[in-house]
Amino acid sequence: MADAKRPANAVLAGPYGHPFHPILVTVPIGAWVSSLVFDIGSRIVAGPGFLARGSVWLIAIGVVGAVLAAATGALDLLAVPRGTRAFRTGLTHMTLNLTVTGAFVAGFFWRQGELDARVGIGPLVLSAAALATLGVSGYLGGKLAYRFGVRVADEDVQAEGYRPRPAHRTRPAH
Repeated sequence: MADAKRPANAVLAGPYGHPFHPILVTVPIGAWVSSLVFDIGSRIVAGPGFLARGSVWLIAIGVVGAVLAAATGALDLLAVPRGTRAFRTGLTHMTLNLTVTGAFVAGFFWRQGELDARVGIGPLVLSAAALATLGVSGYLGGKLAYRFGVRVADEDVQAEGYRPRPAHRTRPAH
């Protein structure tokens, strides 16, 4: 299990105990959730073009972020021993994330002819379904980190944060 805690490439995946993948996933998650909010907003406001265009931009930003997150996640997965529950969970997590990214790429192209109108129900439903799938994948990512300890520092290293600090010694007053 110690292998799963060490990065395959610390320069690209992040140093021991501080992987880059968890911080990079915030980009596609935030962008894609925001794009769905823009989609819904485009169906409510007058003159929805600005929201439809903003949603497409957010989808594109999310796809770029997902590619970067996938690269660092793949490096983390390489450190997990094959044939383990953690590895199978990691493969499922990766497969779901690639499916979600593919859905958003498809949604990006689907929307290209409708950038000045409210977002159609089809692209909106595709985004909502992709985000629901992303939620399942995020649960599995949490399981990898918090249950299986993938790329999380060993317990003895973690214990450093829970040791009391030595009492501060003050100098006697003169």
